[in-house]
Amino acid sequence: MKLPVIVERGTTPYRAILAAVVAAGVLAALWGSGLEPFEQGQVTRFMIYAVAIAGLNVATGYVGLLSVGHSAFLGMGAFTTGILVVHQGWEPWATIPAAFGVCLVAGLLVGLPALRIKGLYLAMVTLAFAVAFPELVARFDGLTGGSSGMNIPRLSMRPPEWSGFTLGEKDQWLYWLGVVVLALTLYVTHCLTRSRYGLAMAAVRENEIAASSSGINIAVVKTLMFGLSGGITGAAGALFAIYMGTLFAEGSFTLMAGITLLIGLVIGGERTIFGPIIGAACVVYIPYYTSSIGQGQGSAVLFAVILLLVIFLAPSGIAGALGSLVNRFVVVRAARPRTAPPSRTGPAVSSAEPERGPVLAP
Repeated sequence: MKLPVIVERGTTPYRAILAAVVAAGVLAALWGSGLEPFEQGQVTRFMIYAVAIAGLNVATGYVGLLSVGHSAFLGMGAFTTGILVVHQGWEPWATIPAAFGVCLVAGLLVGLPALRIKGLYLAMVTLAFAVAFPELVARFDGLTGGSSGMNIPRLSMRPPEWSGFTLGEKDQWLYWLGVVVLALTLYVTHCLTRSRYGLAMAAVRENEIAASSSGINIAVVKTLMFGLSGGITGAAGALFAIYMGTLFAEGSFTLMAGITLLIGLVIGGERTIFGPIIGAACVVYIPYYTSSIGQGQGSAVLFAVILLLVIFLAPSGIAGALGSLVNRFVVVRAARPRTAPPSRTGPAVSSAEPERGPVLAP
């Protein structure tokens, strides 16, 4: 058999591959549901970071908007959940869409400078946003608790009745909530990057002048994608608030948290669906297993070593390197358009869809 094997999208082999991936994900979720409470809590934390890094991947990976301040979106989503639960009496799970919406709007506003600046200059804007966030939390201490932090009462974290879980099974409920949010995030990201918007995102990332000359509205792509990126990370922040129950802006949502998300994205792999999962596993489990080395400094050293190895050996990240390895054996490509047999009265007619106008044209 000649390698690599070519698999076209929409064919039976392609559907079999998708079914195998989905089945593997379902089995992994079922396996995690049977873990001990502490280990299951670590898996839940890992899924929260995977959602946050997936949000960062939309802006930094797919569009090329470098951001080191996504910790502010994570914190904004967390405090949105805390405020709605403590002061408004919302059920915790219902605050996730609200956190997404608040951070979506904030992302649209923060992404406006991306219309004029890019690269390190944009990174400086997001840096300022991350540094200012703890100060904003302290300023509105009536809502956020300020420097004292915010505590969400345990009874307010009770799973909803329709879930079938009791207060004592809160860990199980939160685990499955994390599974659902992560699965939806990966699915939406996959569909987005495979759509015409995904082509527009890639064009803007590679060459803005060429993208603009092709009819792509660069302002719309940059602003919307940065907003979506912030919204996804805000949803992760809502999960983080439900998971922790106690929120401290100076402890959990500092600039270092934003850098941690960026490191996870680089290690896992930009512009990949599974890169955020690999990156989240690194940022959660490496510190956990190396916390006893060098009085806690071992994890930082190991992070640096892994980051250097990834940069030199796998510039596209671990997921990108694994993808290149898989492509030596199996290559998935778009299905070729089928052409109707030649007609006696005219030329052959293609069954492919007619070509449409420019993507996101103003």
